[in-house]
Amino acid sequence: MTANSMEKAHAAPRCGARRKYDGQPCQAPAMKNGRCYLHGGKSTGAPKGNKNGWKHGLRSAEAVAQRKRTTALLRKLRATLTQLTT
Repeated sequence: MTANSMEKAHAAPRCGARRKYDGQPCQAPAMKNGRCYLHGGKSTGAPKGNKNGWKHGLRSAEAVAQRKRTTALLRKLRATLTQLTT
């Protein structure tokens, strides 16, 4: 490495996450999102449609949409019942 490349490396923005034991900022170089690889840099989560982490489907898009439709229907039914009883 040349001296110029080392100067660029030392001038890179730092992570900024705070250490628990003394509150000082992390000194590792930051990635585009402002954190280092240890404090949340590289991973963006599993890709859409990934079945490797599938457990039960409770929070799948289809299940969430079904619960929202059911909740909306229940609200309408309750509103209708209160109108009929009053």
